Amino acid sequence: MTVLKPRRLRKGDVIGIVAPASPVFPEDKLERAAEYIESLGYRIKFGKAVRKVYGYLAGTDKERAQDLNEMFADRYVSAIFCLRGGYGSPRILPLLDYAMIARNPKIFVGFSDITALCSALFAKCKLITFLGPMLVSDMTQPDDFAQEHFWQMITSASVVGELPNHASHHATALQVGEKTGRLSAANLSLLTTLIGTPYLPSLKKSILVIEDIGEEPYRVDRMLSQVANSGVMQALHGFVVGQFTDSEPEDDKPSLSMKQVIADYVKKLPKLVPAFANFSFGHIKSKLTLPFGARAKLSVTRRHCKLEITERVVT
Repeated sequence: MTVLKPRRLRKGDVIGIVAPASPVFPEDKLERAAEYIESLGYRIKFGKAVRKVYGYLAGTDKERAQDLNEMFADRYVSAIFCLRGGYGSPRILPLLDYAMIARNPKIFVGFSDITALCSALFAKCKLITFLGPMLVSDMTQPDDFAQEHFWQMITSASVVGELPNHASHHATALQVGEKTGRLSAANLSLLTTLIGTPYLPSLKKSILVIEDIGEEPYRVDRMLSQVANSGVMQALHGFVVGQFTDSEPEDDKPSLSMKQVIADYVKKLPKLVPAFANFSFGHIKSKLTLPFGARAKLSVTRRHCKLEITERVVT
């Protein structure tokens, strides 16, 4: 498979800021995050819709899609960062000019609801994108671990190598094995939304990383059943569980634990397909950046869990 890799970011480059999902409140967060990026030696260009509000969306579908299309088409813009997640990214997938985007590959960064866009850009353009820090969510009070890993990945044309867990996260082996495959990372609720659409690339022989926020075990169970019933689990070459934040069951309800739910679905993986839990990815401050679509290798023993990117992700 031939993939598109964006050009690495250099000091002085222009970073386009878009809001494909929800709006930002309060607006001063936007200015603080922009000042942080400018302090690192980059220039900023805001999309026209970044301050618009249409209910829980940052403008209409047409406005948000137009912003994204214009940033990819602008030859002076080297990278595109998303303001935040929230809701609404899947609504604009049919409105993007994928042929134009494929002719203008650029660094594209976001996660959570932005998972839908990262998935679509790989499905339609084979463009490697980055599930990483967002402007308002992560750059108003930057986390050293997250920022160091993120900027290194998008500014260095070296092979990425191992994605090291944060010291506070102790990986737990779920199934031992060693496999290679393309890295696919997703917010679980967005992954289930995309199953059955043309905006989800084939996950056959991929290494899948999942995360989510505010989803109780029974809801995660329901979503994983969709993933399994669609045949995705059985086709994977690796399965990694990131952080499921604010996902404890209500105290007065009988419930499986999140650990029990995950264990039930790991049983559906083929034998020797490696899997581990408690990866530093998700709605957390100290998060890793994951290059969607990059070649990867997952190795899991009872004592050690290792996910590595085996190629360059920028040129």
